[in-house]
Amino acid sequence: MKRYKDLFIDFDDTLYDTHGNAVIALRELFEHFGWKRYFPDPEVFYDLYWRVNMDLWTRYSKGEITRDVLILERFRQPLRAGIGLDPTVEYCLQVSDTFLDYCSVKPGLVDGAQEIMDYLKDKGYRLHMCSNGFHEVQYRKLASCGLTDYFDTVVLSEDAGANKPSPLFFDYALRITKADVKTTAMIGDNFQTDIIGAKHAGLDTIFFNRFPDYPAPETVTYEITALRQLKDIL
Repeated sequence: MKRYKDLFIDFDDTLYDTHGNAVIALRELFEHFGWKRYFPDPEVFYDLYWRVNMDLWTRYSKGEITRDVLILERFRQPLRAGIGLDPTVEYCLQVSDTFLDYCSVKPGLVDGAQEIMDYLKDKGYRLHMCSNGFHEVQYRKLASCGLTDYFDTVVLSEDAGANKPSPLFFDYALRITKADVKTTAMIGDNFQTDIIGAKHAGLDTIFFNRFPDYPAPETVTYEITALRQLKDIL
């Protein structure tokens, strides 16, 4: 089995339970702003938010929209469905700031994340977080969930000047970590941004197929459905 020295690890929904923490934060947000006046059924807002958010993050990772557009539109679009609610730019930015404050203090991790990070650190791997998340939010999340000290390097798209899956992101990551592409593997849950991007950069890939409705294509080096399975590979 190939011996790696460096591991590039996605953060959101690979280690940090971003979706689960955001579900809690959205409920807090709904109550904080009193949106039951505009949405008799809160599920209408939640469903709209997740659909819009997923689409915007996909477009953001492709470089089709800016961070500012994502931050504004992920709330403005679903809030427009509120009866009698006028989601101005200023209002939506206030909502976004509050939401990010709520999200960034949540400690929830993906099942097995703490255990596997202890294991990888004890095995002597150099660990590098590779994320498209926003700079000021990711560091707060790291502190909230207790994973800051595990990482030798934090590589963020805003610092790289490009998002995963762009080759520019991975070129930047390899350069600042001084990792060798031949002895580095990328671990992530997003097939397009993490796995395809890393493969095009010449890296081995470990696809964390968290919700395996279908098997990974043969292009992945390894596939896991639980983080603890990394012990069989690394």
